[in-house]
Amino acid sequence: MQEKPSTNRFETGALIPNYFHLALPVVMGSIVTILYNLADTYFISQTGNTPLIAGVSVCAPIFMILMAFGNIFGQGGSSLLSRLLGQQRTEDAQRVSAFCFWIALAVGAAVGALLLAVLDPFLSLMGASADSLPYAREYGAVLLLGAPLIVVNFIHMNLLRCEGKSGLSMAGTVIGAVVNVILDPLLIPGMGARGAALATVVGYACSDAFLLFIALRMSRVLSVKPTLRLEGGFLRDVLSIGITAAITNIATSVCTMLLNQQLLPYGDASIAAMGIVQKVIMIVQMILVGFSFGGVPLFGYLAGAGKQRETGRLLRFCLLFLSGLSLAMTLIVCLAAGPLLGLVTPVQNLVALGVPMLRWLAAGSIFGGIVMLLTCLCQASGKALPALILSLSRQGVVFAAVLLTASALFGYQGILVSQFFADLLSALLALVIVDFSLSDASDSQEE
Repeated sequence: MQEKPSTNRFETGALIPNYFHLALPVVMGSIVTILYNLADTYFISQTGNTPLIAGVSVCAPIFMILMAFGNIFGQGGSSLLSRLLGQQRTEDAQRVSAFCFWIALAVGAAVGALLLAVLDPFLSLMGASADSLPYAREYGAVLLLGAPLIVVNFIHMNLLRCEGKSGLSMAGTVIGAVVNVILDPLLIPGMGARGAALATVVGYACSDAFLLFIALRMSRVLSVKPTLRLEGGFLRDVLSIGITAAITNIATSVCTMLLNQQLLPYGDASIAAMGIVQKVIMIVQMILVGFSFGGVPLFGYLAGAGKQRETGRLLRFCLLFLSGLSLAMTLIVCLAAGPLLGLVTPVQNLVALGVPMLRWLAAGSIFGGIVMLLTCLCQASGKALPALILSLSRQGVVFAAVLLTASALFGYQGILVSQFFADLLSALLALVIVDFSLSDASDSQEE
């Protein structure tokens, strides 16, 4: 007889310690993930070649698209899995985990092949200029050849946390990042952008191998039994939440494209500077993402067990904690904007252009953190429609509307402030939506 998964940690002990038990490894993994992004940018920036830096920067939407498809089955699967574990349905959880693993590999291969077929027009749409396009093509082609390895990485990275194995999930991320950082200085001098992308793909391959080993040898829930089929009800649950999570990344890709297009008249230097700034601000964003997504298994478990009061208590704590943390990090980044950018690139022109960009992006972090947390709550609780609306706000419809309006009215300065005001408006929208959703759930429970 198969042993039941060790989910009792969610039932025992204090609620807040359980949250930190799950969230801290995710935060550490998120910090390490920054190395994936900063490593390529750092070593590429050392060349001082602005078109090369811009070419790698405009490839960011490719990674976001691959992440989006990984999140369909990673976050969608983890939301369903955590609720199934809350209901002690181990066999169903195994079927869901196996499906998510194999479908992610298949989808990754399909998406990679499709984008390779239209790579040059796609990169031009992303904001590549005539000078930066050759470098973007080199970087993007290698990244897309490794698409299945990148997409599947998000499966066990997310699903292991549902079983309480956040530390091992983090270890998989660390292994990939370390490999990437080691390979970058070895491959970039001789291969340029192609070498940076190859280092990233090899890093993901090593991470995948470790996470697969853990799933096979140490998990009592996860399975990799070959299957591309799933019961209709489960598939709807995975897709309804997973697609809303993926929309965040797809919307971010579209908004990055719009941002690059708006910056294009100001030259490759402005696009290169924004690319570097976005990698630096990831230090703040990924920490907030870690603390937001770290609570997803616990939120999902509480929702599956029908514990509405505990869910509300955890949400209030997380809102206060993330708001305080965001303010502290924003202050540090704003005061140290120049030195932080100087650590990434020696090109002083890019540092000068990047300082106001970085300060405006950091200023909206507290609002962005609120949106991320409340989106995660909706995803974990199976509230697909509110999660969809929130996923389309901060890095979607709201940002696009603010960017195009501010750019038309105020030019370059309007572009710089657009993310801050999009974050503010999205946070207000998120608070209204989640308050309504929780009130509606509470009324239904009382009936």
